Amino acid sequence: MRYHRRKRRNSHQEVELNLAAMLDMAFQLLTFFILTFRPAPVEGQVQLRLPPPKPVTVLKNAQEAGSSADNTNPLQGVNSLVITVLGRKDGSIEGISLGESTVPNLGVLETRVHSLLANEGTGFDQVVVQVGSDLHYDQLMRVIDICTRAKLPNGERLSKLSFVELPSGP
Repeated sequence: MRYHRRKRRNSHQEVELNLAAMLDMAFQLLTFFILTFRPAPVEGQVQLRLPPPKPVTVLKNAQEAGSSADNTNPLQGVNSLVITVLGRKDGSIEGISLGESTVPNLGVLETRVHSLLANEGTGFDQVVVQVGSDLHYDQLMRVIDICTRAKLPNGERLSKLSFVELPSGP
């Protein structure tokens, strides 16, 4: 008797994948996402941690701000130190003035601002920074850092800081 051996088929057959088609599809998807990607502009969302608001006016007898129509000058009684920073066309600092005097550089500005704000005799309550429209933001931040590091006579850091943009030159 002859035994015929039946060939047993393996129930676990190997599946061949067409790698060329898969690679083609992967590169097409990669190309699509690279070409359609549009990142959001960096300047759009800037998170700022500002100090809490404080009134800049001097109110008498616990009067509520804005309640008196007789107060035509809301900044009366507030002593402001004015810093003017002008910029060149390339965005760098062209000139710095502290009040009416010219300051040669940021190091001298820092020394003068710290001594003026720490001196009880000057009595400055706030700093107003007048900024030329050509000045780059990073240069302005250097001036802001100088002002916020300054301490008042009572030991607190300066918290009243205002900005005014100056029009660009002709």
